[in-house]
Amino acid sequence: MNSLLQQPQSLGPLSLPNRMVMSPMTRARSSQPGNVPNASMARYYAQRAGAGLIVTEATQVSPQGQGYSFTPGIHSDEQIAGWRHVTDAVHAAGGRIFLQLWHVGRMSHESFHDGQAPVAPSAISPQAKVWIVRDGVGGLVDCPTPRALAREEIPGVVEQFRRGAGNAIAAGFDGVEIHGANGYLIDQFLRTTSNRRDDEYGGSIDNRVRFLEEVTRAVAAEVGAERTGIRLAPYITARNMSCPQIIPTILEAARRLQEIGVAYIHLSEADWDDAPQVPASFRHELRAAYRGKLIVAGLYDRARGERILVDGLADLVAFGRPFIANPDLPRRYANDWPLAEYDPATLFGGDERGYTTYGDYRADAA
Repeated sequence: MNSLLQQPQSLGPLSLPNRMVMSPMTRARSSQPGNVPNASMARYYAQRAGAGLIVTEATQVSPQGQGYSFTPGIHSDEQIAGWRHVTDAVHAAGGRIFLQLWHVGRMSHESFHDGQAPVAPSAISPQAKVWIVRDGVGGLVDCPTPRALAREEIPGVVEQFRRGAGNAIAAGFDGVEIHGANGYLIDQFLRTTSNRRDDEYGGSIDNRVRFLEEVTRAVAAEVGAERTGIRLAPYITARNMSCPQIIPTILEAARRLQEIGVAYIHLSEADWDDAPQVPASFRHELRAAYRGKLIVAGLYDRARGERILVDGLADLVAFGRPFIANPDLPRRYANDWPLAEYDPATLFGGDERGYTTYGDYRADAA
């Protein structure tokens, strides 16, 4: 079969050798104190440089944006320097890498904020948990009820994203992906269940899309729209995010992203076994609203990835867990080599085991 996954693809100024994207995956390996990227992370990403594009783990744009232990940042000089080692390693291995810009909003805990409540569009609990390491032991803890951002604070949060994007380019990244999905701050502004504001950032669809648009315009002005992508997740309802208006809201957001001219939309689909399917009608509506590149992610394997490319409903396919245990995933798919299984016990935190210790197929076979 003539594999579409293995075909080259353009993305903004980049020429990708294949259409396989490594999904952003939180692995919680940054060095402490300071949430600084390190040599282990450089090895991890360089091992996977055969992906058409790597999108890094979500990376907080400010201390206010952190919600989990050991996740890296992009707001300090030490973090920029640490990420520079990562990008240098990936580029030396022939890869291309975008940084995912992240603000968790209410998906956080007061221990990250000097005992103060996390911020959100409105003071509504996500009824969810975040992973925190205490006394060397990681565990899930309940998120507190956040405080609503004051109107005058919002431009400052937009500035955090802009500055984070500029720092990412200074660190050598090829571009950035704005995290607008999965129940984090931008997604919280989009949904009626998490946004009950009565100012120009709440109420109507136009108002709820405003924060996303302001962040995206600021980032695109800083680094170029052609180096800017965004992740959206219309069908994910976890973390108290079910919203009856989310589909028209996402389609309006897509129209504004088309006006801005971003390089891609990364559609995060639910990745659990009984998750709702994304209807073909929505995929066609999204194609009509936004004419740039579309990346899809969510329990895709080779066959399902090929199928959506054949149908013309995506341009690239992102793979998450398969890339953990198979650093050479594109070559495994191209040569029909078997896939290794990852160890779920080593996903978050820890040392090199289950992180950089997975080999490529030919080395393992030898």
